[in-house]
This record gives sequence, structure tokens and C-alpha cells, in this order.
Amino acid sequence: MSCPDTKKRCKRKSIIVCHPKRNKKKRHPRFKKKVCIKCPPLKGQQLLSGIAGAIVEAGPQGVAGALGPQGLTGLVGAIGALGPEGLAGALGPQGAAGLAGALGALGPQGLAGALGPQGAAGLAGAIGSLGPEGLAGALGPQGAAGLAGAIGALGPEGLAGALGPQGAAGLAGAIGALGPQGLEGLAGALGATGLTGPPGEAGPAGPAGPAGPAGPAGPAGLTGATGATGATGATGAVATTQNGLFLVSVSPIANGTDISYVTSFINGPNISHPTATTFLLATGHIYLVSYTFRATSSVAGNITVTPRLNLVFKSDFSGKANTGTLDANASVSGTFLVDATAGAVTMDFLYNGSAPANPTDGSVSIIQIQ
Repeated sequence: MSCPDTKKRCKRKSIIVCHPKRNKKKRHPRFKKKVCIKCPPLKGQQLLSGIAGAIVEAGPQGVAGALGPQGLTGLVGAIGALGPEGLAGALGPQGAAGLAGALGALGPQGLAGALGPQGAAGLAGAIGSLGPEGLAGALGPQGAAGLAGAIGALGPEGLAGALGPQGAAGLAGAIGALGPQGLEGLAGALGATGLTGPPGEAGPAGPAGPAGPAGPAGPAGLTGATGATGATGATGAVATTQNGLFLVSVSPIANGTDISYVTSFINGPNISHPTATTFLLATGHIYLVSYTFRATSSVAGNITVTPRLNLVFKSDFSGKANTGTLDANASVSGTFLVDATAGAVTMDFLYNGSAPANPTDGSVSIIQIQ
């Protein structure tokens, strides 16, 4: 059984007590009914282990009981006696290489090896000591002349010799360099006046001078005589009662279409309005035609009206005006003559502006003047 401070095991009539200093003492407590009565009472978790009974002889083996729940892990028991040697285990993995052994004793000398290749030449040896002097050799050829020796010191002055004869005259010396220029001389006396030269050519004319101020106005002249009466002029054209007025009737007008008109009035048979877009002018006469056209547009562009005579564009009589979103109203107008003396003329007006014309108004007036 286990005690709280020391380890005790009951065997027969003795208990071995292990103290902290590992001193063992045998004690012989009293036993009653094979129960140790000297052990201190159990506390806490020790009650689970129960009190160990005395060891008795083993009885017959009973029937194996059902496997109970696993008990708490017991204390580590004392180390048992060394068991018999077990079977040799499987060969373990090879251990790490051991340290190199000590160098063995030197073996016997081997056979001489083959002669190796000649080694590189060694360094030159030191120069040996000077040998004894040899016999004199034969006389060699004469050597080259040596350099001239230094000039010796000047000897003492000798006695003066006798005066020699006079030598020949020497050559003339070279002409000396030109000397510096002398100072300027004084001016000479003034000479006599020369003859007068011929007159020079006339120079070019100078620029014109500024215009002088206007003179005062002269008195009014006398009234001239009345001229002769001029020739009588040609008789002017006489207006007739043949005329008509037509008003624009369709709005809006698409680009590239004829403008439609309605008749306001017609005087005379020579002017007619056969369709909504055409006018017929009778042969043998001259007509004065005037037109106006006004339109509004919501986009920037232009309105252009061009008259056509017998389906031929008369661009000289066309009118054009620009229009835009800020200035939507635009108008064109024109006046021209139509010569129908050689044959009748069919006239219409074509709208070919870049902006749709909406709304529109305008008119065409036709007057026969001849």
C-alpha cells in the first residue's frame, strides 16, 4: 500500500520504510487478520487504491472475470532482477566511420622503381676560385690609335724676332649697312597758280521740291452761251396691263424641290400659272420678274433659291442667305428680265438650301414690259 510521505510495502510481518536519505529500517508492527494496522489512515485519492493484503500462497486459478475498466496508472515499481539474455536483435544500421587508426610501422623497402625522366637543369654553381696564371700568349696585332692627349701647359715667352717685311695690302672691307633716314626737309616755296581747267559735266537733276501752296481762286468767268438742243432720245418701254402676283403656298420645303405658289391675281392672257410650281410666259414679249423668299431653320446652314427658264438654271439670278440657331430667319430676293421674244418660256423656282425651310413665305410678281 502507499502512504503520503514515504513508501511502505507489507510483506508477511515486516514493512520496509524508505526515508528521504534512503536509509532502510525494518520494523515489526502488529498484524491482525493479516491487515497492517500501523499505516496511517488513507486520504483523498489514496482511497481509490485500497489497502494491499498480505501475500499468501496462490490458490487454484479461477475463471477469468470480465475485463474491468482500466485502473489508474500505478507507481513505478522497483527495478526487477536482470532477465536472461534475449535473442540477438536485427543488425542495426552501419555506424558512423570510426576515427583513423594510428600509423602502422614502416614496411620493408620495396624494389627500385624505373628511372624517371631527366629533371630540369639545376641552377648554375658558384664561380670557382682563380686558377694559376697561364703562359704568355703570342703578341696580338697593333691596336687602334688612342685619343689625342691633353694640350700641355704654355711654355715661357721667347725673345722677340726681327721685324719682317711689310705685307701686301688687304682686300677692301664690305659696305656698311644703310644708316637711319634723316629728318624731313623744310617745305619749298609755293609754286605759281596753274591754268583753269575746262568746265565739268552738269550733274543729275535734283529731286523735285514740294508743291507750293495753292494760289487764291481767280474771279468767276463769264457765263457761256447756251448750247444747241440735243437729239431726241429713243422712246422708252411702255408698261402694259399684263401682270400677275403669286404667293408661296407649301411649308415646309425640302431641299432640292420646286417651290409651290398659289395665284393672287393675273391680268392679261400672256401670263399664266398652269401648275402649282410653273409659270408660262407667252411668246413675243419681254417680262420683268421679281421674287422674295423667307424661311426659318433650327440648324445652321443656308437657304438658296434659283430660277429656271425652260429647266435651265439661271445662277446669275439666284439668291442665297445663311441661317443658324441664333438667327433663324433668313430671306432672299431677286429681280431679272425674261426675254420671250423668240418663243414662250416656262419658269419655275428651285429651293436647294442646306437647311430645311420651315415655315416659309414669299411671292413672285411678273410684269410684261414689252
